Amino acid sequence: MESTMNEVSTAELQDLLKNDLCEVVDVRPTEAYNGWQLRNESRGGHIRGARTLPAKWADLIDWIEIVRYKEILPYHKIVLYGYDESEVEKVAERFRGAGYTDINIYKGFLSDWSPNEDLPMDRMARYAHLVYPAWLSTLIAGGQPPHYDNGNNYVICHSHYRNYDDYLQGHIPGAIALDTRELEDSETWNRRSPLELKQALEKHGITSETTVILYGRYSYPNTDDPYPGSAAGQLGAIRCAMIMMYAGVHDVRVLNGGVASWEAENLPLSTGEEMPVPVSDFGVDIPARSDLIVDLEKAKQLIEDKDGDIVCTRSWPEYLGEESGYNYIEKRGRIPGAVYVNNGSNAYQMENYQNLDYTTREFNEIVKMWKDAGVQPHKHLAFYCGTGWRGSEAWFNAWLLGWPKVSVFDGGWFQWSSDPENPIESGVPDDMSPPVIS
Repeated sequence: MESTMNEVSTAELQDLLKNDLCEVVDVRPTEAYNGWQLRNESRGGHIRGARTLPAKWADLIDWIEIVRYKEILPYHKIVLYGYDESEVEKVAERFRGAGYTDINIYKGFLSDWSPNEDLPMDRMARYAHLVYPAWLSTLIAGGQPPHYDNGNNYVICHSHYRNYDDYLQGHIPGAIALDTRELEDSETWNRRSPLELKQALEKHGITSETTVILYGRYSYPNTDDPYPGSAAGQLGAIRCAMIMMYAGVHDVRVLNGGVASWEAENLPLSTGEEMPVPVSDFGVDIPARSDLIVDLEKAKQLIEDKDGDIVCTRSWPEYLGEESGYNYIEKRGRIPGAVYVNNGSNAYQMENYQNLDYTTREFNEIVKMWKDAGVQPHKHLAFYCGTGWRGSEAWFNAWLLGWPKVSVFDGGWFQWSSDPENPIESGVPDDMSPPVIS
């Protein structure tokens, strides 16, 4: 069968969206899909039901693997849309090369779909807190990026865990180094006390009114290393973002994809040291957002509460009790009654929440993964892992979605397992099968 590249009208696309054998694919950058109006379109976001497959991913050697985990199959009718027809054609060519034959184009997104309030679109509720490289580059250059009005009152933090060399090898110009241990206790891995958080934030020039942009570098953590977290800077950055919001920083942003996304845009890194400019007063009592973290007793209540759940984001081997996940946690097993959503392959990987370029996975796919596991958005959800990093990333995704009551169970498995009075389960539950790592 010959390949097709037919143009579909707006009316035809409305009908095709009702067809299970049709996949509408948005080839624009992920930030546009999430909600950023990169071409001043009338409404930000994407056509409801569309999948994200940015044109730049067409250059990835693993492109077909991305398509497969999105379950976009050769027998589907494919409708592509984007900002530029050349980008649509680039993606279409990859589909053709992979054996897809029914490929179509919709050209009316900017002219017809986005301006028409009657045509459905979706976006991430808090997309402005997941920024992209050009946004941050504009801010650094003295410009005013969209959804920002705080002048020069910002601090960029290059997050790392006991790895200052990670900062020195290359950081975003103007960024200061932030060791996660400034905000976490090095023995319990819980957030530090209100006084310690106040002192740490003031030391780094951060008040409640400062816009803070956090990012890190992902360097393939090895669980056999003494400190695997030293190679998981972007995961640590999201953990720090959560604690800062808990403390009371009003405007916290995360650079989607961290250092990798910055380098992918050929933006420069600096090797010079930037020193923070301390401030005298954080400005509000800490914690200003105590609801973002729950501790052990509240976690126990949520297990019993029909309007709440604690959500386990540990790996399958950890959940089964085959391993603790950490070289400093002895006990193995799981918390009975928690809802299980698999995050990835081990304690330092978040494959099910990330794309191959380390940006945040399509949020509709995350929502589906959670709902398939029994996570219900109307409940009070407390995400947890071993010590808080992975739980924070899962929490951040739910918070970006605007889910109404989401928290992190700060103590996680470390705190739960340290008390012999707390029950522990292990093995494969009767009603579960091994999850898929996407």
